[in-house]
Amino acid sequence: MQESPIFVRTFDMLAWLLPVTQKFPKEQRFALTARLQSAAFDFYEAITAASISKEKKYLQEADVELQRLRLYLRLCQRMQFFNKGQYEHVFKMIEEIGRLLGGWSKKA
Repeated sequence: MQESPIFVRTFDMLAWLLPVTQKFPKEQRFALTARLQSAAFDFYEAITAASISKEKKYLQEADVELQRLRLYLRLCQRMQFFNKGQYEHVFKMIEEIGRLLGGWSKKA
């Protein structure tokens, strides 16, 4: 199951996001940056749990984590930690992941 598109896209998003967040201002690395990274990893862990357990509650947890991730990304954009191209790129990835999660939830 972990080679399904949602896992691939989430891994790609993590691989893109981690080096970008390392360039955020130092004073934000222990606050917003840590929360952003944590939400991204928590999302990946939730979809992994959902693929193993088949319980709908893990898909609901994944949806909550994805919403947290969107919030933190919007905050980063508002604080101008992303340039316009970076923000558009990451939000396209998040939108695709959201569609994949929605399809999985409907199927479950």
